Amino acid sequence: MPDYIYRMLESAPSVPCPCGTSTRIITRADTPVANVHVTSITDSTKHYHKEVSEIYYILEGVGKMELGKDTVELRPGVTILIPPGLPHRAYGDMKTLIVGVPAWKHDDEFFCEE
Repeated sequence: MPDYIYRMLESAPSVPCPCGTSTRIITRADTPVANVHVTSITDSTKHYHKEVSEIYYILEGVGKMELGKDTVELRPGVTILIPPGLPHRAYGDMKTLIVGVPAWKHDDEFFCEE
C-alpha cells in the first residue's frame, strides 16, 4: 500500500449532511490527519466542533456565513479558518472545499439551539 492517498472527486461518495450534500474525498477512515470534502450548501444547520478546526474555501456561488455573532459574505476565493468551539453556519447557494484538522468524526458535531 502506498504512503499517499490519490483520489478523484468523481470517484468519492456523496452523502447528505447538515450543510447540504458533501462529497467525501478523504475521510477519517483514510487518515486521522485531515479530511477533505467538497460540499454544496444552500442552508446549513448552526453547529460547532470541539476538536476539529475547519478551513472553508469557496469554490463557486455566493452566500453568507454566521461565525459566532458575526456574519460574513461568501464568494469564490474567500477562505475562512474556523477554530474548535466556534458556532457557524453557511447559507446561500455555493460549493465549498472543506478541510478538517484533525479529520472530522461523527461524534464531534454539536448542533446549536436557535
